[in-house]
Amino acid sequence: MKVMVFDVGGTEIKYSVMDEQMNRFDSGSVPTPQDTLAHFLDTIYALYAPHKDEVDGIAMALPGFVDANTGYVSNGGALLYNTGTQVGQLVRERCGCRVTLENDGKAAAIAELRAGALQGCCNAAVFIIGTGVGGGIIANGQLVRGMHFTAGEYSFVNTNADEWENTEKTMACQCSTKYLLKWYRARKGLPADTPMNGKLFFEAANAGEPEALEVLERFCRMVAVQIYNLTVLLDVEKVAIGGGISKQPLLLDDLRRVYAGLFASRGESPYMIGLPRCEIVPCHFSSEANQVGALYTYLQAESKTI
Repeated sequence: MKVMVFDVGGTEIKYSVMDEQMNRFDSGSVPTPQDTLAHFLDTIYALYAPHKDEVDGIAMALPGFVDANTGYVSNGGALLYNTGTQVGQLVRERCGCRVTLENDGKAAAIAELRAGALQGCCNAAVFIIGTGVGGGIIANGQLVRGMHFTAGEYSFVNTNADEWENTEKTMACQCSTKYLLKWYRARKGLPADTPMNGKLFFEAANAGEPEALEVLERFCRMVAVQIYNLTVLLDVEKVAIGGGISKQPLLLDDLRRVYAGLFASRGESPYMIGLPRCEIVPCHFSSEANQVGALYTYLQAESKTI
């Protein structure tokens, strides 16, 4: 059996034809429509149509508050045109096949728990750095979705109670690739619309450019503080970092160093005694974790109907 798998991000839609053993027979990416739901549905159909005779159905991971049982999206996150929409049903009607939906961060957590970096963990978390900040929480060996399917939506976490009205004091604006690149443009004195991506940034950072390293240090501190908070709240054993820039060894090395420094900076404070420290690891499936988790969701749903 083969399935058409979509990882819908705020910037691009990645797709693959995959079988039950996670083998890929076709893959690619296209820009994510930014304007309308109709354009989004047309794009999905255009990618699906050439493969409709060889696949059993569609497995999709996408941003927002996603009810994996019904396919209803109560908040579209980076794709606001999906808000309040039965996306699963609409894709099913447009493509004429079976469709399952899962939140992108939760899909990554499923993949890492089932066959990746979080296998065997009791409490753990996935932290996906992209256009926003997605993720998934594992508690007692199970994915936590929450009553309203918002568990693990780190983008919405406020980072400063003294500036509640400042919408940039959120994890979406302090721990995302989008803002890493925004800070880098500002530090270099470049126009806000200067073309920039993670590859270009890390080329500069890996070459030892002072401005890039300064921005990376700031970024890693923002992320490390939130990993510290996850450690305190959930006593997580591991946090797996995903997203395109997670492939950069420099990011993981700096993040681990800064995270350890948070504890060291408080010295011998008695309040820190016994406080756990988690292991920071890259997602095993890297930027493909969302697709792998979406496929697992599809296969699990199918097994329940047999």
